Amino acid sequence: MEKSLTLADYEALAELRYQIRRFLHFSEQAARKAGLEPRQHQLMLTLKGLPAGTHPRIGELAKRIQIQHHSAVELVNRLAASGCVRRHRGGEDRREVLLSMTPRGEKMLRELSLHHKAELRMQGPALVAALKRAMRGGNAGNGSRPKLGQAAGGRNKDVRKQQR
Repeated sequence: MEKSLTLADYEALAELRYQIRRFLHFSEQAARKAGLEPRQHQLMLTLKGLPAGTHPRIGELAKRIQIQHHSAVELVNRLAASGCVRRHRGGEDRREVLLSMTPRGEKMLRELSLHHKAELRMQGPALVAALKRAMRGGNAGNGSRPKLGQAAGGRNKDVRKQQR
């Protein structure tokens, strides 16, 4: 592990946090506009995107979104009440409770995910550039740094507007 940090290192880390927060802010607003709380959207996305062979249990979802089990139970309760997910018993172990998306939940998640992919096409280059810069340690000694909020060679209109 490195023992010292330069001003460029701090700037790179701050820029990475800024780019991540920009995307997360977009995501939170999009979820709310769709009638979901951000954590509900996160749970639905996690459920839909579980790796093959992973059982869709509340404990697994809680682990993947880094929340307590009881918080995941409350999210599932609200999503089940709104008709977005459903609980069902496991095949071999009838005590096991598994989760699945309903058609309504699938539709909501598909629409949100399409918006997220479009936003990533716009914000992604700046996010990737910030991540690369932070990983290599600031400006990597090349003497030039992209302006904060802008990927090297970036063309993102929103970023340019924010810099003015």
